[in-house]
Amino acid sequence: MTIYETVKSAVTVRQAAEHYGLQVGRNNMTCCPFHKDRHPSMKLYDDHFYCFGCGAMGDVIDFTARLFGISAFEAVKKLAADFGIDPDKPPAAAALAKPKYPMIKAFREDELYCHRVLCDYLHLLENWKVQYAPKTPEEPCPADRGRTAQRKGYCRQQEKADLVAGRVLEAHGQEVPGFGARRECR
Repeated sequence: MTIYETVKSAVTVRQAAEHYGLQVGRNNMTCCPFHKDRHPSMKLYDDHFYCFGCGAMGDVIDFTARLFGISAFEAVKKLAADFGIDPDKPPAAAALAKPKYPMIKAFREDELYCHRVLCDYLHLLENWKVQYAPKTPEEPCPADRGRTAQRKGYCRQQEKADLVAGRVLEAHGQEVPGFGARRECR
C-alpha cells in the first residue's frame, strides 16, 4: 500500500477540512476556500469534495494541495504529519477502509424485530378469528357487537388514542402493544 492510499483511507475530506479550520455544517456543506464564498457551496463526501460554485473537485490530497498551494506529494506528507500517519509502518485498523454502510446491521436487527412483531400480530388476529367467531349462523357477529357498542358510546376514545400512541393495552387478559410500542426481546 503506497503512502497515497494509506492517507486516503485514513483521512476523510471532512476531517481534513475541519482540521485546517473550515466550519463544516451537519449536512457536510462548507464555504469553499478556493473562491470568494458567502454561503456554503462545497459538499464534502467521505472520499471526495465538490464545489457547486467554482467546480473544484478532488480527493483529500487534492483538497490539501489546493488549500495550501503545494504539490500532491507535499500534501501527502503534510496530511501524514498532521494526522500521525507513519508511512513506514503498515496501516493500523483505523486507517483501513471504513464500511460503506455502518448502520446496516442495526437496520437488519430492526427489520427482524418488526417482522417478529407483525407475525405475532398476525397470529393474534388468527387466534381471535377462531376464538370470537359466531358458534352458530344465527348468533350475531362480535364485530357487529363492537360497532353497536361504539355507536352507543361504550368504546372510549382514550382507548383508541392509547392504541395509536403505542401504549400497551390489555385485551382479554393479554397485553397487546400499540402500533408505536417497542418491546425489547433481546
